Amino acid sequence: MSSAIDIARSQSSSAMYAGRPQVLLERSWLAFRSSTWVPIFTGFLEPVLFLLAFGYGMGNLIGDVSTGTANIDYTMFIAPGLLATSAMNGAIYDSTWNVFWKLNESKLYKTMLSTPLGPMDIALGEIAWALLRGLVYSIGFLTVVTALGLTPSVWAILAIPAASLVAFGFASFGMAITSFFKTYQQMGFINFVMLPMTLFSGSLYPISIYPDWLEKVIMSLPLWHGIELVRAFWFGNINSGVFLHISYFLIMIIVGLFVTSRRLRALFLR
Repeated sequence: MSSAIDIARSQSSSAMYAGRPQVLLERSWLAFRSSTWVPIFTGFLEPVLFLLAFGYGMGNLIGDVSTGTANIDYTMFIAPGLLATSAMNGAIYDSTWNVFWKLNESKLYKTMLSTPLGPMDIALGEIAWALLRGLVYSIGFLTVVTALGLTPSVWAILAIPAASLVAFGFASFGMAITSFFKTYQQMGFINFVMLPMTLFSGSLYPISIYPDWLEKVIMSLPLWHGIELVRAFWFGNINSGVFLHISYFLIMIIVGLFVTSRRLRALFLR
């Protein structure tokens, strides 16, 4: 009796995860080489344009920004915020619209699950690709701002792993949410949420200008935590708040992976 239970558990485990998420990475790389490099390039270009337009345009009118502990040049202030936003955008594109098409249009995941691949393989593979995209955005953006002289110290290099954690959190959570959407109209909710979060989470100005109640709402949003995490490493201001931001994204990652794998199994392994 016990051996039968062990076999059933083994089969259930292998159905969930076959240990081959790299297959998804290989496929994504082939797709990237053929055509998907265009949206990736434009996604990288967007925060650079924001930096040039706001940093060097409005920055000349604004001057320094007070963070409560120091006065910082406006262009240097928004650079880490735009880095976090860039990592988020890179991860979200692949884990939402790309995943939606594979789920509901091409039915690619259904085909994959008819092979030895399991739902967790797909979730990890897609999220890893989105994470790589966010990492590429981050490295590219850091290279640009370093060339412009906007990195205050060598601490700024630690903003890359911080931005990668931000990308990982958004990728896993984005894929989990997308698994519930059935129509393109529903996918519009993603832009409905992302745009105001991008504008009001502190990337372009301190959130201290808001009323206390609104400031608390913004501090509950993931992008605010991402911006504060990247900004802390950017300027070398490491404190206890950093661990709070890291914990926030670790929870996002765990919840996202769990929900995504369960949803894929419920949709295609009935």
